Amino acid sequence: MNDAARRAQSLGYQLAIAALAALAFIFLASRRAENRLPERAEDQIRTLLSSQVDAWNRGDLDVFMAGYWNSDELLFYSGGTITKGWKPTLERYRKRYQSEGKEMGRLTFADIHVEVLSNEVALVRGRWLLALKASNPDGLFTLKMVRFANGWRCVYDHTSASEPK
Repeated sequence: MNDAARRAQSLGYQLAIAALAALAFIFLASRRAENRLPERAEDQIRTLLSSQVDAWNRGDLDVFMAGYWNSDELLFYSGGTITKGWKPTLERYRKRYQSEGKEMGRLTFADIHVEVLSNEVALVRGRWLLALKASNPDGLFTLKMVRFANGWRCVYDHTSASEPK
């Protein structure tokens, strides 16, 4: 093999090694991005929950409900009943917390655990506490969150109340 052929072969090896290194870099960078995605999703979901609490504490049920999927397929399980649909869920909240003689109180979420299951779905578990004038009900909730074009939304809410103390 002459010198020109050896140089060409050497250059070919160098290019192949550079290409493999570039592919390895791209692969590792994409894996790092995937590993950060759940953190971003969790942060986005926690921000949404926080905005819901703020809206509730201002007495703004319309903004509170913006955290829910605005669909007839939304499911809300609570108190032995199933409410299907965004509008019926809003009406349930209004009847229970804004009708004559009712109060919304001060809402707090605690012990929140967000489990990102995929790029589009997350499970949220936590505790709700409501400070009212005459009582302080509390309980647990489980939410199925789905990422839509306009952000994360709750598509399924199962909320239970603790036994009165």
